[in-house]
Amino acid sequence: MSSSAAPAPVFDPWQPSFVADPYPAYAALRERGRAHYYARSRQWLIPRHEDVRALLRDRRLGRTYLHRFSHEEFGRTAPPPEHEPFHTLNGHGMLDLEPPDHTRLRRLVSKAFTPRTVERLAPVVERLADELVEAFVAEGGGDLVAAVAEPLPVAVIAEMLGIPPADRAQLRPWSADICGMFELNPGDEAARRAVRASVEFSAYLRELIAARRRNPGEDLISGLVAAYDEGDRLTEQEMISTCVLLLNAGHEATVNSTGNGWLALFRHPDQLALLRSGPDALLPTAVDELLRYDTPLQLFERWVLDDIEVGGTVIPRGSEVALLFGSANRDPERFPDPDRLDLSRTDNAHFSFGGGIHYCLGAPLARLELAASFGALLRRAPGLRLVAEPRWNPGFVIRGLRELLVEV
Repeated sequence: MSSSAAPAPVFDPWQPSFVADPYPAYAALRERGRAHYYARSRQWLIPRHEDVRALLRDRRLGRTYLHRFSHEEFGRTAPPPEHEPFHTLNGHGMLDLEPPDHTRLRRLVSKAFTPRTVERLAPVVERLADELVEAFVAEGGGDLVAAVAEPLPVAVIAEMLGIPPADRAQLRPWSADICGMFELNPGDEAARRAVRASVEFSAYLRELIAARRRNPGEDLISGLVAAYDEGDRLTEQEMISTCVLLLNAGHEATVNSTGNGWLALFRHPDQLALLRSGPDALLPTAVDELLRYDTPLQLFERWVLDDIEVGGTVIPRGSEVALLFGSANRDPERFPDPDRLDLSRTDNAHFSFGGGIHYCLGAPLARLELAASFGALLRRAPGLRLVAEPRWNPGFVIRGLRELLVEV
């Protein structure tokens, strides 16, 4: 009688079963080596924590290559002309810029995200979270993603930007359509939706910027307009792209962190009971552990501007690397017992906010929002429980739940 070992889990980001649980495939990748060429997306997959940490800080890689090369010089095909509105919008945001343009933009925007500024926002964030949770509890529960996870960060970032409440319903659909282009090998329909959203969102912000120029307020858009008017080397397109980036980054990750985090807690009742017994003391470490355990941003792409070597493998200029944050966050070389959810974990160097010069500017605000919404639910709905197996969105790069049905 013979037996054979089960085949190793396969990295296949288009498979719903993989999206639901990519972690066994990550473990197989880490076991097999430090760099793997993945022909389907034409990328080098980097699964280990130490390599991800090093490449996030390596200046031989960049989020763009156009500051040094043309498409032809880099061996790449220029995007189709009909995609131009998306690439113009995306290419002028700081996440896809390199120094010196990145440095200049980040310096201007970072004033809105200082610890002191975020601290001043705390009462507003806590009030919004309490109101959403109070209404949710009054209904007896429902879809936690739609009722609490989505509206809170959208309201906060819209408030910071100065977007009128009546206009905020448009923001989430625009953002979702634009972010569809960040998935691996997006199709024609995803591109059409992203282009349409880019055109509409840009036109809306152009009008809002003109209104703030006529009648400035205390919001971030007014601050960017003032910097532009003072000749601080900020173009209108950079203003528009910055606002879109802040909205997309400011709520997509927080929405998915909330849903993924609660699902992790429901699946680890011992940790949920521990958190319920002392939320105020445990929430700061709990938020970071939930981010590590099931990060909403699974993958971060960078271009290889000069040849690099990873674990004896030469990755040539013109290549693209996919830094697997989800895998690095579960690397046993860095985290003891990494597949265990441990809400008291303090040594928690996860990559859910990135690293290097592109480290998330809004990380303190995201932590504040997550602590506020988790805290409000723990206080007001201590018996919160899952009532249906959740469905995942099809995207893998930005990974989150379509819905999370619970009752109180």
